[in-house]
Amino acid sequence: MTATVAEDSVSILLPGLTGLLREAATAAQAFVDKVHPTVKARIAGPGGKVDRKLADLEQHVVHGFGWYASYAELLNQVAGWAERLEASGHFTEIEALLAQLLFAEYATQMVGGIAMNQGEMIRPVDITDDRGVMNLLFAPALVTLMTKGGGQAVKTAIAKRLAEARGRPTLENTGLDETFEMIRDQFHAFAEEKVTPYAHEWHLKDLLIPLELVEELGALGVFGLTIPEEYGGSGMGKTAMCVVSEELSRAWIGVGSLATRSEIAGELILTGGTEAQKQYWLPKIASAEILPTAVFTEPNTGSDLGALRTRGTLEGDHYVVTGNKTWITHAARADVMTLLVRTDPATTDYRGLSMLLAPKPRGIEGDDFPAAGMSGGEIGVIGYRGMKEYELGFDGFTVPAENLLGGVEGQGFKQLMATFESARIQTAARAVGVAQSALEVGLSYALDRKQFGQAIFEFPRVANKLAMMAAEIMGVRQLTYFAAAQKDEDKRCDVEAGMAKLIAARVAWAAADNALQIHGGNGFATEYTVSRILADARILNIFEGAGEIQAQVIARRLLDGGN
Repeated sequence: MTATVAEDSVSILLPGLTGLLREAATAAQAFVDKVHPTVKARIAGPGGKVDRKLADLEQHVVHGFGWYASYAELLNQVAGWAERLEASGHFTEIEALLAQLLFAEYATQMVGGIAMNQGEMIRPVDITDDRGVMNLLFAPALVTLMTKGGGQAVKTAIAKRLAEARGRPTLENTGLDETFEMIRDQFHAFAEEKVTPYAHEWHLKDLLIPLELVEELGALGVFGLTIPEEYGGSGMGKTAMCVVSEELSRAWIGVGSLATRSEIAGELILTGGTEAQKQYWLPKIASAEILPTAVFTEPNTGSDLGALRTRGTLEGDHYVVTGNKTWITHAARADVMTLLVRTDPATTDYRGLSMLLAPKPRGIEGDDFPAAGMSGGEIGVIGYRGMKEYELGFDGFTVPAENLLGGVEGQGFKQLMATFESARIQTAARAVGVAQSALEVGLSYALDRKQFGQAIFEFPRVANKLAMMAAEIMGVRQLTYFAAAQKDEDKRCDVEAGMAKLIAARVAWAAADNALQIHGGNGFATEYTVSRILADARILNIFEGAGEIQAQVIARRLLDGGN
């Protein structure tokens, strides 16, 4: 291990750390590989394919396998990050400490049980009764890290370095190149000036994000970040999207999420639209001339998109839309809807769905939905404010037939599925930003708050929370960047995107919860920023696929041979 370290801290760094991390990650993956056939055998039908009914009956084990696989991939990515930093001479003390603490904690969880949520644990004994397979989790490298990598001295050293830089050491060596770090610095500065000082007031008053701020973000290229230059965008790819989403969400998830609908609409049109549709819509989306909203979910359907009932009936040169939608973000202010409807009434599953690019007038004061044939009402929410949530009703609402995405009916579900990778990668990045915010707010309070004659930061149970936040943020950031890089290389990455979103959502919630705990009773007061961060963090494990759905998707894909 060649990390640059201070003389007095050599004893808390494990010798040969990068090699140890690689051995540990390999051992964790070996456990996943070994239990793979055992789990599959429990849910396999005739011919060895995964049987959906059996998979549902065995959800605890199937989802647990998804969690173990996600942990193993996260450790693999952190080991690779450490190796690359060491090779370039940038693997310093703080990176080494964070890496060994993360490995110590996650290796211990893999042995003792991974929390799929606050009340559900998955343990090795749930997946296999083979003692030899379980012993793979006691490989020498894993045991070394479990027993020596995450002790109090390590946590104290991390906390000390966090205090010295107010939480930013987790961002000193992310492994990204100079261009991305310049983008990070630009949007960090923008957010500190234009968002952070005002976000809590906007949240408490439940205000829409000021349109002037939306226009500024448009001028900065946020809404066209991943749209190709030929269609008016920046063509920068998903990694840049992650960096921007992360920094804006660190200031406030509402602002960090503004571009999500543009990302989804842009991806839908790029992958499924006609050339004429690309030429017309993409430049307008990229410049923020128009604001899109995604209109997919219906009452009582949730993630079961194949059960959608809203009808789109072709009458002459228009589709006439009838039905109801719910949980539609930024709907009143949007100018166009990516609207998923059933165009084939004879179907009862995903095969009869089509996507419409449905223009609508932007809402005005006192009339959120002035469009003929369309009505709506606001849904009050505890967090994730700034754009507002709505339920919508359609009764005779019309959309030009030429706005059928791709020009062919029945492709809506397939078109939507093509956007899930990007949406989940971006959600993981937003979660990283929220977690980073929780770390910084929690750290600031711990340093300033005095109890018993000293800052509460000096108490190990406080400092340890902050150290663990930093380690988990570092880890899930690397997993998110890996998923984005896969997408930028045009590789299938639904598993990687799902893994990043799954763990990042939990990390954000844990960080927010611990930051509030550090605040004590004050954290429960709405005047404190951390109360907003907690409310905002909670949505991350629900939207863009709930944690249960993510674990199911990951496991099903891995168990079904990557199909």
